[in-house]
Amino acid sequence: MPAFTLHEINRNPNLLPNISLGYSMYNSYSSEEKTLENYLQWLSGTHQPLPNYNCREGGKVMAAIGGATSSLSIQMGTLLDLYRLPQLHSYLKNTQFKNIVGEQVFLDENRRTEAQYAIMNYGYFNYDNDHLLYVGDFIPEAPPGQDFTICANVIVWNLWSSKVPSAVCSASCPAGFKKLPLEGKPPCCFSCSPCSEGEISSHRDAELCQKCPEDEYPNEQRDHCLPKTVTFLDVNDPWGKAVTAVALSLSLLTALVLWVFVKFQDTPIVQANNRNLSYLLLTSLSSCFLCSLLFVGRPTTASCLLQQTVFAVVFTVAVSSILAKTITVVLAFRLTGPGSRMRIFLHPRVPYCVVLICSGIQGLFCAIWLGTSPPFPEADTHSESRLIILTCNEGSAFAFYCVLGYMGFLALGSLTVAFLARNLPDAFNETRFITFSMLVFCSVWISFLSTYQGSKGKALMIVEIFSILASSAGLLGCIFIPKCLVILLTSWENNTKQNKNQRPSRSKNLSFFKI
Repeated sequence: MPAFTLHEINRNPNLLPNISLGYSMYNSYSSEEKTLENYLQWLSGTHQPLPNYNCREGGKVMAAIGGATSSLSIQMGTLLDLYRLPQLHSYLKNTQFKNIVGEQVFLDENRRTEAQYAIMNYGYFNYDNDHLLYVGDFIPEAPPGQDFTICANVIVWNLWSSKVPSAVCSASCPAGFKKLPLEGKPPCCFSCSPCSEGEISSHRDAELCQKCPEDEYPNEQRDHCLPKTVTFLDVNDPWGKAVTAVALSLSLLTALVLWVFVKFQDTPIVQANNRNLSYLLLTSLSSCFLCSLLFVGRPTTASCLLQQTVFAVVFTVAVSSILAKTITVVLAFRLTGPGSRMRIFLHPRVPYCVVLICSGIQGLFCAIWLGTSPPFPEADTHSESRLIILTCNEGSAFAFYCVLGYMGFLALGSLTVAFLARNLPDAFNETRFITFSMLVFCSVWISFLSTYQGSKGKALMIVEIFSILASSAGLLGCIFIPKCLVILLTSWENNTKQNKNQRPSRSKNLSFFKI
Protein backbone atom coordinates (compact mmCIF):
# COMPACT_ATOMS: atom_id res chain seq x y z
CA MET A 1 0.00 0.00 0.00
CA PRO A 2 2.79 2.62 0.70
CA ALA A 3 4.49 1.75 -2.64
CA PHE A 4 1.21 2.16 -4.49
CA THR A 5 0.54 5.48 -2.77
CA LEU A 6 3.96 6.89 -3.60
CA HIS A 7 3.64 5.71 -7.18
CA GLU A 8 0.32 7.54 -7.55
CA ILE A 9 1.81 10.72 -6.04
CA ASN A 10 4.80 10.70 -8.38
CA ARG A 11 2.71 10.15 -11.53
CA ASN A 12 0.31 12.99 -10.72
CA PRO A 13 1.92 16.40 -11.59
CA ASN A 14 -0.72 18.25 -9.61
CA LEU A 15 0.22 16.78 -6.26
CA LEU A 16 3.95 17.48 -5.79
CA PRO A 17 5.23 19.36 -8.88
CA ASN A 18 8.94 18.90 -9.66
CA ILE A 19 9.34 16.50 -6.74
CA SER A 20 9.81 12.74 -6.90
CA LEU A 21 9.43 10.55 -3.85
CA GLY A 22 11.36 7.37 -3.29
CA TYR A 23 11.16 4.83 -0.51
CA SER A 24 13.08 2.20 1.36
CA MET A 25 11.20 -0.74 2.94
CA TYR A 26 12.48 -2.53 6.04
CA ASN A 27 11.01 -5.57 7.78
CA SER A 28 10.45 -5.27 11.51
CA TYR A 29 9.82 -9.01 12.08
CA SER A 30 7.24 -7.89 14.68
CA SER A 31 10.16 -7.14 16.97
CA GLU A 32 10.74 -3.77 18.64
CA GLU A 33 14.48 -4.44 18.85
CA LYS A 34 14.70 -5.26 15.12
CA THR A 35 12.60 -2.23 14.22
CA LEU A 36 14.94 0.17 16.01
CA GLU A 37 17.98 -1.52 14.47
CA ASN A 38 16.58 -1.14 10.92
CA TYR A 39 15.68 2.50 11.46
CA LEU A 40 19.16 3.31 12.75
CA GLN A 41 20.63 1.64 9.64
CA TRP A 42 18.29 3.64 7.42
CA LEU A 43 19.05 6.94 9.15
CA SER A 44 22.82 6.24 9.11
CA GLY A 45 22.80 5.22 5.44
CA THR A 46 25.04 2.21 6.16
CA HIS A 47 24.53 -1.40 7.21
CA GLN A 48 26.27 -0.61 10.46
CA PRO A 49 24.13 1.71 12.65
CA LEU A 50 25.95 4.95 13.46
CA PRO A 51 23.86 7.10 15.81
CA ASN A 52 24.08 10.89 15.18
CA TYR A 53 25.82 10.34 11.81
CA ASN A 54 24.33 10.42 8.29
CA CYS A 55 26.50 8.72 5.63
CA ARG A 56 23.75 8.79 2.99
CA GLU A 57 25.18 10.05 -0.30
CA GLY A 58 21.98 11.14 -2.03
CA GLY A 59 18.34 11.79 -1.33
CA LYS A 60 16.71 13.51 1.58
CA VAL A 61 14.60 11.70 4.17
CA MET A 62 11.18 13.35 4.39
CA ALA A 63 8.97 11.03 6.46
CA ALA A 64 8.46 7.51 7.79
CA ILE A 65 5.44 5.24 7.92
CA GLY A 66 4.60 3.61 11.25
CA GLY A 67 4.88 -0.05 12.13
CA ALA A 68 2.17 -2.68 12.03
CA THR A 69 1.34 -2.29 15.73
CA SER A 70 0.98 0.62 18.11
CA SER A 71 3.93 -0.54 20.22
CA LEU A 72 6.25 -0.53 17.18
CA SER A 73 5.00 2.88 16.10
CA ILE A 74 5.68 4.31 19.56
CA GLN A 75 9.26 3.02 19.44
CA MET A 76 9.71 4.51 15.96
CA GLY A 77 8.19 7.82 16.95
CA THR A 78 10.53 8.19 19.91
CA LEU A 79 13.57 7.62 17.70
CA LEU A 80 12.38 9.72 14.74
CA ASP A 81 11.58 12.69 16.96
CA LEU A 82 15.29 12.93 17.69
CA TYR A 83 15.88 13.35 13.90
CA ARG A 84 12.80 15.58 13.58
CA LEU A 85 11.15 13.31 11.02
CA PRO A 86 7.31 13.15 10.82
CA GLN A 87 5.09 10.16 10.11
CA LEU A 88 3.69 9.69 6.61
CA HIS A 89 0.00 9.78 7.62
CA SER A 90 0.48 13.32 8.89
CA TYR A 91 2.57 14.36 5.89
CA LEU A 92 -0.10 13.19 3.33
CA LYS A 93 -3.12 14.39 5.27
CA ASN A 94 -6.08 15.78 3.24
CA THR A 95 -4.64 14.30 0.00
CA GLN A 96 -6.88 12.74 -2.67
CA PHE A 97 -6.28 11.38 -6.17
CA LYS A 98 -7.49 8.82 -8.71
CA ASN A 99 -5.83 5.45 -9.05
CA ILE A 100 -4.94 3.71 -12.33
CA VAL A 101 -8.51 2.45 -12.80
CA GLY A 102 -10.06 5.87 -12.27
CA GLU A 103 -11.30 5.33 -8.71
CA GLN A 104 -11.15 8.23 -6.28
CA VAL A 105 -8.79 7.61 -3.33
CA PHE A 106 -8.87 9.74 -0.15
CA LEU A 107 -6.04 9.76 2.33
CA ASP A 108 -7.92 11.88 4.89
CA GLU A 109 -8.92 9.80 7.93
CA ASN A 110 -12.42 11.26 7.83
CA ARG A 111 -12.97 10.45 4.12
CA ARG A 112 -11.71 6.89 3.73
CA THR A 113 -15.12 5.75 2.43
CA GLU A 114 -13.72 4.26 -0.77
CA ALA A 115 -10.82 2.40 0.77
CA GLN A 116 -10.18 -1.26 -0.01
CA TYR A 117 -7.83 -3.29 2.13
CA ALA A 118 -5.90 -6.38 1.14
CA ILE A 119 -5.50 -9.04 3.84
CA MET A 120 -2.01 -10.50 3.73
CA ASN A 121 -0.67 -13.61 5.44
CA TYR A 122 2.85 -13.10 6.75
CA GLY A 123 4.94 -16.25 6.47
CA TYR A 124 8.25 -16.54 8.27
CA PHE A 125 10.48 -19.49 7.45
CA ASN A 126 13.83 -18.43 8.86
CA TYR A 127 15.77 -15.28 9.67
CA ASP A 128 16.33 -14.33 6.02
CA ASN A 129 13.34 -15.96 4.34
CA ASP A 130 9.79 -14.61 4.74
CA HIS A 131 6.94 -13.59 2.46
CA LEU A 132 3.49 -11.98 2.37
CA LEU A 133 0.65 -14.05 0.88
CA TYR A 134 -2.61 -12.47 -0.28
CA VAL A 135 -5.54 -14.25 1.43
CA GLY A 136 -8.52 -11.86 1.21
CA ASP A 137 -10.05 -8.37 1.11
CA PHE A 138 -11.88 -5.98 3.37
CA ILE A 139 -14.13 -3.33 1.72
CA PRO A 140 -15.90 -1.21 4.37
CA GLU A 141 -18.57 0.19 2.02
CA ALA A 142 -19.43 -3.09 0.31
CA PRO A 143 -22.96 -4.57 0.78
CA PRO A 144 -23.43 -6.70 3.93
CA GLY A 145 -21.96 -10.14 3.43
CA GLN A 146 -19.62 -8.92 0.71
CA ASP A 147 -17.43 -6.56 2.72
CA PHE A 148 -15.15 -9.28 4.07
CA THR A 149 -13.73 -12.18 2.09
CA ILE A 150 -10.96 -14.53 3.11
CA CYS A 151 -9.54 -17.83 1.88
CA ALA A 152 -8.98 -19.65 5.14
CA ASN A 153 -7.57 -22.75 3.46
CA VAL A 154 -4.52 -20.90 2.10
CA ILE A 155 -3.51 -19.29 5.38
CA VAL A 156 -0.27 -20.66 6.78
CA TRP A 157 -0.46 -20.41 10.55
CA ASN A 158 2.66 -22.33 11.37
CA LEU A 159 5.34 -23.95 9.25
CA TRP A 160 5.36 -27.07 11.41
CA SER A 161 1.63 -27.35 12.24
CA SER A 162 -1.67 -26.63 10.49
CA LYS A 163 -3.53 -26.07 13.78
CA VAL A 164 -5.18 -22.65 14.08
CA PRO A 165 -3.55 -20.76 16.98
CA SER A 166 -5.71 -19.54 19.83
CA ALA A 167 -5.86 -15.95 20.96
CA VAL A 168 -6.38 -17.00 24.58
CA CYS A 169 -4.13 -18.78 27.02
CA SER A 170 -7.00 -20.85 28.46
CA ALA A 171 -9.33 -23.37 26.86
CA SER A 172 -12.85 -22.12 26.13
CA CYS A 173 -15.48 -22.63 28.81
CA PRO A 174 -18.31 -24.86 27.54
CA ALA A 175 -22.00 -24.13 28.04
CA GLY A 176 -22.97 -24.65 31.67
CA PHE A 177 -19.81 -22.89 32.90
CA LYS A 178 -18.72 -19.28 33.35
CA LYS A 179 -15.33 -17.61 33.07
CA LEU A 180 -13.47 -16.56 36.20
CA PRO A 181 -10.52 -14.14 35.77
CA LEU A 182 -7.17 -15.23 37.16
CA GLU A 183 -5.48 -12.79 39.51
CA GLY A 184 -2.39 -11.24 37.98
CA LYS A 185 -3.10 -12.67 34.54
CA PRO A 186 -4.29 -10.90 31.34
CA PRO A 187 -8.03 -11.04 30.46
CA CYS A 188 -7.43 -13.83 27.96
CA CYS A 189 -6.39 -16.11 30.83
CA PHE A 190 -9.26 -17.46 32.93
CA SER A 191 -10.60 -20.53 34.65
CA CYS A 192 -13.98 -22.19 34.13
CA SER A 193 -16.45 -22.53 37.02
CA PRO A 194 -19.73 -24.51 36.86
CA CYS A 195 -22.89 -22.45 37.10
CA SER A 196 -24.39 -22.39 40.59
CA GLU A 197 -27.54 -24.27 41.57
CA GLY A 198 -30.51 -22.88 39.67
CA GLU A 199 -28.37 -21.08 37.05
CA ILE A 200 -27.41 -21.85 33.44
CA SER A 201 -25.18 -20.56 30.64
CA SER A 202 -26.38 -21.41 27.14
CA HIS A 203 -23.25 -20.45 25.17
CA ARG A 204 -19.50 -20.87 25.32
CA ASP A 205 -17.24 -18.51 27.29
CA ALA A 206 -20.14 -16.97 29.21
CA GLU A 207 -19.11 -14.14 31.53
CA LEU A 208 -22.09 -14.72 33.87
CA CYS A 209 -24.64 -17.46 34.49
CA GLN A 210 -28.36 -16.69 34.37
CA LYS A 211 -31.04 -17.86 36.79
CA CYS A 212 -33.87 -20.01 35.48
CA PRO A 213 -37.44 -18.69 35.95
CA GLU A 214 -39.17 -19.85 39.13
CA ASP A 215 -41.26 -22.42 37.23
CA GLU A 216 -38.19 -23.96 35.53
CA TYR A 217 -34.98 -25.70 36.63
CA PRO A 218 -31.57 -26.32 34.98
CA ASN A 219 -30.86 -29.62 33.24
CA GLU A 220 -27.90 -31.74 34.35
CA GLN A 221 -25.52 -29.94 31.97
CA ARG A 222 -26.88 -26.56 33.16
CA ASP A 223 -27.03 -25.22 29.61
CA HIS A 224 -30.82 -24.73 29.38
CA CYS A 225 -33.91 -24.69 31.61
CA LEU A 226 -36.64 -27.35 31.84
CA PRO A 227 -40.22 -26.86 33.13
CA LYS A 228 -40.87 -27.99 36.71
CA THR A 229 -43.49 -30.64 37.51
CA VAL A 230 -46.52 -29.56 39.57
CA THR A 231 -47.17 -31.89 42.49
CA PHE A 232 -49.09 -32.12 45.79
CA LEU A 233 -50.03 -34.76 48.37
CA ASP A 234 -52.40 -36.65 46.10
CA VAL A 235 -54.65 -39.45 47.32
CA ASN A 236 -53.13 -41.71 44.65
CA ASP A 237 -49.55 -41.14 45.82
CA PRO A 238 -48.02 -43.72 48.16
CA TRP A 239 -48.04 -41.25 51.05
CA GLY A 240 -51.60 -40.17 50.20
CA LYS A 241 -52.81 -43.77 50.15
CA ALA A 242 -51.06 -44.53 53.44
CA VAL A 243 -52.53 -41.47 55.19
CA THR A 244 -56.03 -42.22 53.89
CA ALA A 245 -55.86 -45.88 54.93
CA VAL A 246 -54.55 -45.14 58.43
CA ALA A 247 -57.00 -42.28 59.05
CA LEU A 248 -60.03 -44.31 57.95
CA SER A 249 -58.90 -47.38 59.91
CA LEU A 250 -58.40 -45.44 63.14
CA SER A 251 -61.67 -43.58 62.67
CA LEU A 252 -63.47 -46.91 62.18
CA LEU A 253 -61.75 -48.33 65.27
CA THR A 254 -62.92 -45.31 67.29
CA ALA A 255 -66.46 -45.83 66.02
CA LEU A 256 -66.31 -49.48 67.15
CA VAL A 257 -65.12 -48.44 70.62
CA LEU A 258 -67.98 -45.94 70.77
CA TRP A 259 -70.39 -48.72 69.80
CA VAL A 260 -69.04 -50.91 72.61
CA PHE A 261 -69.49 -48.08 75.13
CA VAL A 262 -73.04 -47.43 73.97
CA LYS A 263 -73.94 -51.13 73.98
CA PHE A 264 -72.57 -51.59 77.50
CA GLN A 265 -73.55 -48.17 78.81
CA ASP A 266 -75.06 -49.61 81.98
CA THR A 267 -71.86 -51.31 83.14
CA PRO A 268 -70.05 -49.75 86.11
CA ILE A 269 -66.85 -49.04 84.16
CA VAL A 270 -68.78 -46.92 81.61
CA GLN A 271 -70.91 -45.10 84.16
CA ALA A 272 -68.06 -44.37 86.56
CA ASN A 273 -66.34 -41.73 84.44
CA ASN A 274 -69.21 -39.73 82.95
CA ARG A 275 -70.27 -41.77 79.94
CA ASN A 276 -71.62 -38.71 78.09
CA LEU A 277 -68.16 -37.10 78.20
CA SER A 278 -66.73 -40.40 76.98
CA TYR A 279 -69.15 -40.34 74.05
CA LEU A 280 -68.14 -36.75 73.25
CA LEU A 281 -64.44 -37.57 73.51
CA LEU A 282 -64.74 -40.61 71.24
CA THR A 283 -66.72 -38.60 68.69
CA SER A 284 -64.11 -35.83 68.68
CA LEU A 285 -61.28 -38.38 68.36
CA SER A 286 -62.98 -39.94 65.35
CA SER A 287 -63.25 -36.44 63.84
CA CYS A 288 -59.57 -35.83 64.59
CA PHE A 289 -58.61 -38.86 62.53
CA LEU A 290 -60.84 -37.75 59.67
CA CYS A 291 -59.61 -34.13 59.69
CA SER A 292 -56.19 -35.37 58.58
CA LEU A 293 -57.82 -36.17 55.22
CA LEU A 294 -58.22 -32.42 54.65
CA PHE A 295 -54.46 -32.31 54.04
CA VAL A 296 -54.72 -34.83 51.19
CA GLY A 297 -55.60 -33.63 47.68
CA ARG A 298 -55.02 -30.51 45.60
CA PRO A 299 -55.08 -27.46 47.89
CA THR A 300 -57.99 -25.07 47.37
CA THR A 301 -59.10 -21.96 49.20
CA ALA A 302 -61.79 -23.92 51.04
CA SER A 303 -59.51 -26.81 52.03
CA CYS A 304 -56.80 -24.42 53.25
CA LEU A 305 -59.34 -22.58 55.46
CA LEU A 306 -60.66 -25.85 56.89
CA GLN A 307 -57.34 -27.64 57.46
CA GLN A 308 -56.05 -25.69 60.43
CA THR A 309 -59.33 -24.40 61.87
CA VAL A 310 -61.17 -27.77 61.91
CA PHE A 311 -58.07 -29.46 63.30
CA ALA A 312 -57.72 -26.82 66.03
CA VAL A 313 -61.39 -26.84 67.13
CA VAL A 314 -61.81 -30.64 67.05
CA PHE A 315 -58.61 -31.24 68.98
CA THR A 316 -59.58 -28.59 71.51
CA VAL A 317 -62.92 -30.37 72.08
CA ALA A 318 -61.04 -33.63 72.68
CA VAL A 319 -58.48 -32.13 75.07
CA SER A 320 -61.07 -30.06 76.94
CA SER A 321 -63.23 -33.21 77.34
CA ILE A 322 -60.25 -34.94 78.97
CA LEU A 323 -59.73 -31.88 81.17
CA ALA A 324 -63.39 -31.93 82.18
CA LYS A 325 -63.24 -35.68 83.01
CA THR A 326 -60.13 -35.12 85.14
CA ILE A 327 -61.64 -32.14 86.98
CA THR A 328 -64.79 -34.17 87.68
CA VAL A 329 -62.78 -36.99 89.31
CA VAL A 330 -60.78 -34.55 91.45
CA LEU A 331 -63.86 -32.61 92.59
CA ALA A 332 -65.71 -35.81 93.41
CA PHE A 333 -63.04 -36.76 95.93
CA ARG A 334 -62.10 -33.33 97.28
CA LEU A 335 -65.52 -31.72 97.73
CA THR A 336 -67.58 -34.53 99.25
CA GLY A 337 -67.74 -33.07 102.74
CA PRO A 338 -71.21 -32.08 104.02
CA GLY A 339 -72.05 -28.40 103.87
CA SER A 340 -69.20 -27.52 101.48
CA ARG A 341 -69.95 -24.50 99.34
CA MET A 342 -67.81 -25.91 96.53
CA ARG A 343 -70.27 -28.77 95.98
CA ILE A 344 -71.93 -26.53 93.41
CA PHE A 345 -69.09 -27.54 91.05
CA LEU A 346 -70.31 -31.15 91.19
CA HIS A 347 -73.37 -30.19 89.16
CA PRO A 348 -73.75 -32.51 86.11
CA ARG A 349 -73.60 -29.55 83.72
CA VAL A 350 -70.21 -28.29 84.93
CA PRO A 351 -68.10 -30.64 82.69
CA TYR A 352 -70.07 -29.55 79.64
CA CYS A 353 -69.53 -25.90 80.54
CA VAL A 354 -65.77 -26.58 80.74
CA VAL A 355 -65.80 -28.13 77.27
CA LEU A 356 -67.98 -25.34 75.86
CA ILE A 357 -65.86 -22.50 77.31
CA CYS A 358 -62.49 -24.00 76.31
CA SER A 359 -63.70 -24.82 72.81
CA GLY A 360 -65.34 -21.41 72.46
CA ILE A 361 -62.07 -19.62 73.23
CA GLN A 362 -60.29 -21.68 70.56
CA GLY A 363 -63.11 -20.92 68.12
CA LEU A 364 -62.63 -17.20 68.83
CA PHE A 365 -58.90 -17.50 68.07
CA CYS A 366 -59.69 -19.22 64.78
CA ALA A 367 -62.26 -16.57 63.85
CA ILE A 368 -59.71 -13.79 64.44
CA TRP A 369 -57.18 -15.78 62.41
CA LEU A 370 -59.55 -16.19 59.47
CA GLY A 371 -60.61 -12.55 59.67
CA THR A 372 -57.13 -11.04 59.69
CA SER A 373 -54.73 -13.32 57.78
CA PRO A 374 -56.41 -16.56 56.64
CA PRO A 375 -54.55 -19.54 55.15
CA PHE A 376 -54.40 -19.66 51.34
CA PRO A 377 -53.14 -21.98 48.56
CA GLU A 378 -49.51 -21.47 47.59
CA ALA A 379 -47.16 -22.76 44.91
CA ASP A 380 -43.85 -23.62 46.57
CA THR A 381 -41.11 -23.31 43.92
CA HIS A 382 -38.10 -23.36 46.27
CA SER A 383 -38.33 -26.52 48.42
CA GLU A 384 -37.62 -28.92 45.54
CA SER A 385 -35.40 -27.91 42.61
CA ARG A 386 -37.43 -29.80 40.01
CA LEU A 387 -40.93 -29.57 41.49
CA ILE A 388 -43.63 -26.99 42.12
CA ILE A 389 -45.34 -28.18 45.31
CA LEU A 390 -48.88 -26.96 45.92
CA THR A 391 -49.41 -26.39 49.64
CA CYS A 392 -51.42 -24.27 52.04
CA ASN A 393 -49.72 -21.25 53.56
CA GLU A 394 -50.80 -20.59 57.17
CA GLY A 395 -51.25 -16.91 56.38
CA SER A 396 -50.20 -15.85 59.85
CA ALA A 397 -47.54 -17.93 61.55
CA PHE A 398 -48.27 -16.07 64.80
CA ALA A 399 -51.93 -17.10 64.71
CA PHE A 400 -50.98 -20.70 63.91
CA TYR A 401 -48.65 -20.94 66.91
CA CYS A 402 -51.20 -19.19 69.14
CA VAL A 403 -53.74 -21.90 68.29
CA LEU A 404 -51.20 -24.63 68.96
CA GLY A 405 -50.07 -22.88 72.14
CA TYR A 406 -53.61 -22.70 73.52
CA MET A 407 -54.16 -26.37 72.78
CA GLY A 408 -50.87 -27.16 74.49
CA PHE A 409 -51.95 -25.11 77.50
CA LEU A 410 -55.12 -27.21 77.86
CA ALA A 411 -53.12 -30.42 77.45
CA LEU A 412 -50.63 -29.32 80.09
CA GLY A 413 -53.50 -28.46 82.45
CA SER A 414 -55.07 -31.89 81.91
CA LEU A 415 -51.70 -33.57 82.53
CA THR A 416 -51.12 -31.62 85.74
CA VAL A 417 -54.59 -32.31 87.20
CA ALA A 418 -54.48 -35.98 86.21
CA PHE A 419 -51.02 -36.40 87.72
CA LEU A 420 -52.16 -34.89 91.03
CA ALA A 421 -55.19 -37.21 91.12
CA ARG A 422 -53.38 -40.39 90.07
CA ASN A 423 -53.46 -41.92 93.58
CA LEU A 424 -57.12 -41.26 94.40
CA PRO A 425 -58.83 -44.43 95.74
CA ASP A 426 -61.26 -45.70 93.14
CA ALA A 427 -61.43 -48.98 91.29
CA PHE A 428 -62.50 -47.12 88.14
CA ASN A 429 -60.23 -44.09 88.52
CA GLU A 430 -58.89 -43.34 85.00
CA THR A 431 -56.53 -40.50 85.93
CA ARG A 432 -53.52 -42.80 85.54
CA PHE A 433 -54.57 -43.56 81.97
CA ILE A 434 -55.21 -39.86 81.33
CA THR A 435 -51.76 -38.97 82.72
CA PHE A 436 -50.03 -41.40 80.40
CA SER A 437 -52.16 -40.38 77.40
CA MET A 438 -51.38 -36.69 77.92
CA LEU A 439 -47.67 -37.48 78.21
CA VAL A 440 -47.89 -39.15 74.81
CA PHE A 441 -49.94 -36.25 73.45
CA CYS A 442 -47.50 -33.57 74.64
CA SER A 443 -44.44 -35.54 73.48
CA VAL A 444 -45.87 -35.86 69.96
CA TRP A 445 -46.62 -32.14 69.61
CA ILE A 446 -43.31 -31.02 71.13
CA SER A 447 -41.58 -33.22 68.55
CA PHE A 448 -43.85 -31.71 65.89
CA LEU A 449 -42.74 -28.16 66.70
CA SER A 450 -39.04 -29.01 66.40
CA THR A 451 -39.52 -31.00 63.17
CA TYR A 452 -41.99 -28.54 61.60
CA GLN A 453 -39.40 -25.75 61.56
CA GLY A 454 -36.97 -27.72 59.39
CA SER A 455 -39.49 -29.34 57.01
CA LYS A 456 -40.46 -28.16 53.53
CA GLY A 457 -42.98 -29.03 50.84
CA LYS A 458 -44.74 -32.38 51.20
CA ALA A 459 -42.67 -33.24 54.27
CA LEU A 460 -44.28 -30.31 56.09
CA MET A 461 -47.79 -31.69 55.52
CA ILE A 462 -46.76 -35.27 56.32
CA VAL A 463 -45.24 -34.17 59.64
CA GLU A 464 -48.47 -32.43 60.68
CA ILE A 465 -50.63 -35.37 59.53
CA PHE A 466 -48.44 -37.79 61.48
CA SER A 467 -48.72 -35.61 64.60
CA ILE A 468 -52.52 -35.53 64.29
CA LEU A 469 -52.81 -39.30 63.84
CA ALA A 470 -50.20 -40.21 66.46
CA SER A 471 -51.57 -37.93 69.21
CA SER A 472 -55.17 -39.01 68.54
CA ALA A 473 -54.16 -42.66 68.53
CA GLY A 474 -52.33 -42.10 71.81
CA LEU A 475 -55.49 -40.75 73.47
CA LEU A 476 -57.63 -43.56 72.07
CA GLY A 477 -55.15 -46.29 72.99
CA CYS A 478 -54.31 -45.08 76.49
CA ILE A 479 -57.79 -44.11 77.70
CA PHE A 480 -60.35 -46.30 75.92
CA ILE A 481 -58.73 -49.47 74.59
CA PRO A 482 -57.99 -50.88 78.12
CA LYS A 483 -61.58 -50.14 79.19
CA CYS A 484 -62.96 -51.65 76.02
CA LEU A 485 -60.98 -54.84 76.61
CA VAL A 486 -62.20 -55.03 80.21
CA ILE A 487 -65.81 -54.54 79.10
CA LEU A 488 -65.59 -57.23 76.42
CA LEU A 489 -63.77 -59.74 78.68
CA THR A 490 -66.17 -59.17 81.55
CA SER A 491 -69.14 -59.58 79.25
CA TRP A 492 -67.68 -62.79 77.83
CA GLU A 493 -67.07 -64.19 81.32
CA ASN A 494 -70.58 -63.27 82.40
CA ASN A 495 -72.07 -64.91 79.35
CA THR A 496 -69.95 -68.01 79.95
CA LYS A 497 -71.12 -68.32 83.57
CA GLN A 498 -74.70 -67.73 82.53
CA ASN A 499 -74.49 -70.44 79.88
CA LYS A 500 -72.99 -72.85 82.42
CA ASN A 501 -75.79 -72.17 84.84
CA GLN A 502 -78.42 -72.72 82.15
CA ARG A 503 -76.82 -75.90 80.67
CA PRO A 504 -78.59 -79.21 81.77
CA SER A 505 -76.60 -81.92 83.57
CA ARG A 506 -75.07 -84.87 81.69
CA SER A 507 -77.40 -87.39 83.35
CA LYS A 508 -80.46 -85.45 82.32
CA ASN A 509 -79.18 -85.32 78.76
CA LEU A 510 -78.66 -89.02 78.73
CA SER A 511 -82.17 -89.62 80.11
CA PHE A 512 -83.52 -87.24 77.49
CA PHE A 513 -82.01 -89.29 74.71
CA LYS A 514 -83.37 -92.45 76.33
CA ILE A 515 -86.92 -91.20 76.23
